[in-house]
Amino acid sequence: MKIMFICHGNICRSPIGEFILKDMLQKHGVAHLHTIASSAVSTEEIGNPVYPPAKRELARHGISCEGKRAVQLRRSDYDKYDLFLCMDKSNLLLMTRIFPSDPEHKVHLLMEYAGKPGTEVSDPWYTGDFERAYADILESCKGIVKHFAIY
Repeated sequence: MKIMFICHGNICRSPIGEFILKDMLQKHGVAHLHTIASSAVSTEEIGNPVYPPAKRELARHGISCEGKRAVQLRRSDYDKYDLFLCMDKSNLLLMTRIFPSDPEHKVHLLMEYAGKPGTEVSDPWYTGDFERAYADILESCKGIVKHFAIY
């Protein structure tokens, strides 16, 4: 599987998703079989590291995101990835500028995989609740693993 997590700036929620799933796959010895990445729908944070509170939340769970820098989603990514997981409906809307269509139905809200279709991962940039965002993303990552039987 090739999975891309998407959020607005690629400094909070999408890197949390990327590194949670990478950690899960690594612990099961199958990380080398999958490509997991994250990107932004905006250009606002391109080149910036993971936001310190998000980095701390990952570290609290023993997960490193060292070296990660924000990148923007590109139209060419559509052919490179199997699944694009957006954190909220705003991300979905902004993605239409990059992917004008989704003929292969690759684009989804992340929380669908937690059994909560239509639900958004709250943005800790505004709420400050990185623990809640982490829990939502973790639940969704567990659902992804189960749904696609990737280990």
